[in-house]
Amino acid sequence: MTATFARFGNDLHGGRRTVPIITRRRTWYLFSLVLIVLLAVFSVVRGPNFGIEFTGGSEFQVAGVADTEQTSAREVVRDHLPENEPRITVLGRDTLRVQTEQLDSGETAAVAEDLAVAYGVSSDAVSSSFIGPVWSGDVTQKMLRGVIVFLALVAAMMALYFRNLKSSLAAMGALSHDMLITVGVYLVVGFEITPGTVIGFLTVMGYSLYDTIVVFDKVRENTAGLVRQDRTTYADEVQRAANQTLVRSINTSVVALLPVGSILFIGAFLLGAGTLKDISLALFIGIIAGTYSSIFLAPGFLVDLRRGEPEISAHTTKVLRARRGQDPEQAVPATGLQDADPSRIASLERITADRGTGTGAASGRPARSAAPAAPRRQPRRTTRRRRTHEGGAR
Repeated sequence: MTATFARFGNDLHGGRRTVPIITRRRTWYLFSLVLIVLLAVFSVVRGPNFGIEFTGGSEFQVAGVADTEQTSAREVVRDHLPENEPRITVLGRDTLRVQTEQLDSGETAAVAEDLAVAYGVSSDAVSSSFIGPVWSGDVTQKMLRGVIVFLALVAAMMALYFRNLKSSLAAMGALSHDMLITVGVYLVVGFEITPGTVIGFLTVMGYSLYDTIVVFDKVRENTAGLVRQDRTTYADEVQRAANQTLVRSINTSVVALLPVGSILFIGAFLLGAGTLKDISLALFIGIIAGTYSSIFLAPGFLVDLRRGEPEISAHTTKVLRARRGQDPEQAVPATGLQDADPSRIASLERITADRGTGTGAASGRPARSAAPAAPRRQPRRTTRRRRTHEGGAR
């Protein structure tokens, strides 16, 4: 199987086999759009599960319990706070985490003592902490500020690196897709949103951009001197670059997913450690989404953003004419058809020739004049002199 996959990668790199990444890019767009809409619908139904770091409140951890059933903890909290619904999480095999709204020192001590009695542990086995609304609001603001600054700096860096703003915009579009997919899956699963989750999201951004930059670097290499030949279009070279980096991206992602998947399994199912599973889930989904977008979305975004540039449009028209055996230097009005059906260009050429604006070389027929020539008026002949001559002869 490994040898077959390696042969497949060699065929893609050598051009002997092609995955229709650019020619069917609208299919990939539609697939991503449908997936995002479905995730958005399920996310709205379920709602976000913000951690105590963002909402504020009190937290109790009961260690060394013989039974991790949650009914006792819920009843203890309701005895003190009838209108509050606590959030209870099992950590590992013998620890419970109970989160409530913010309590004062007296209420905190009373709840901790009742939890120890309910689960049959000593009072030292129950730890408590609280986070105020000011601190949680500050954490939220810093998170949003960090994400915005990160995106702005990365967009500027990519624009300078590729010397093309559209390459940066295409990469940002793919990154937005990855973040929407990751956030959507995270909300649907229902994991708690904590600062560890934010760290995972930022890591996903870096991975997604790294993979996209690798593809775009290959695009820049393939399109160097593009206009000096008339065999391949810009879209052809972008598709070739995406195919050449396809296997590399898959291999890199698999290597990255193995340890991340192991951490996710251990954190979510064995240890129940909140920080581990929060970070690993964001990384696991983000790596998959980033690999997909860097290959199937970012190159398509780049082609669509640059297809209207005069130089690329004129070169594509020239290549399409050469493929049909026509004069590639024949002038055709610029219409932005660099990615259009060749029959449309041929139709345009016939119309141009019929209107007399071309030379007729494209269609093989001489150009017609603008208006038919008016018929010449012939003078009316008379037979008077002939009759006079005939009468004298008689």
